[in-house]
Amino acid sequence: TAPLIFSSPHSGRRYPADLLADTRIGLLSLRRSEDAYVDELFSGAAAHGACVLSAAIARAYVDLNRDPAELDPDMFSERPARSMPGSARVQAGLGAIPRVSGDGQAIYRRKLSLAEAEQRLAAYYTPYHDMLRNLMSETRDQFGCAVLIDCHSMPSSARGAHAPDIVLGDRFGVSCHPSVTALAEATLRRLGYRVARNAPFAGGHTTQTYGQPSVHSHALQIEINRALYIDERTLERTQGFARVRADM
Repeated sequence: TAPLIFSSPHSGRRYPADLLADTRIGLLSLRRSEDAYVDELFSGAAAHGACVLSAAIARAYVDLNRDPAELDPDMFSERPARSMPGSARVQAGLGAIPRVSGDGQAIYRRKLSLAEAEQRLAAYYTPYHDMLRNLMSETRDQFGCAVLIDCHSMPSSARGAHAPDIVLGDRFGVSCHPSVTALAEATLRRLGYRVARNAPFAGGHTTQTYGQPSVHSHALQIEINRALYIDERTLERTQGFARVRADM
């Protein structure tokens, strides 16, 4: 009943058996790639008439906020037909099939086959984006516009010079109408959060793909400092979790 869609592509907690068999690191290190519990922080949006789309699959297995061609050729036994080795995200080991975990450790004990990457993209990436694309289209048809809020969390160490609690990313004004960003920022500031725009996160593949204000599709990324609601060492919820969830 509202033209809003909240997506959480990085909060999935399903770790398939083949990943656990092939990894050289422990589950806690794999989980450091997660935007832990972000799906729960925003789940209340459904009670206000918005749509909430949350990934179930772990980001360490396949990253839904990447271009599917962002594959690291060095990870595979064959060279991908389409790859983007020059991508900053690929070079950092954080492509569509991540090479490293959130704490920088190499995930795999062997090279993967290209067929394995293609299977993961077909099983998880394509259905997720088919769903998101359909939701944007249906919402736009119903309301004349669609506003996507792409929901993420950030390590407390990644917040930049002025240490904001929340970073809003609209690709420097490209992915959504300025009024959307301004309203989100004003609301969050009123709730007591320190808010920055586009630094150090301006928006990823999702905001770039679905944020097209010229056709009334708007996309805004939100990054929340994890230290506000979880213990970053254990990934357990803290007393701050209830407050952040209520505010979101």
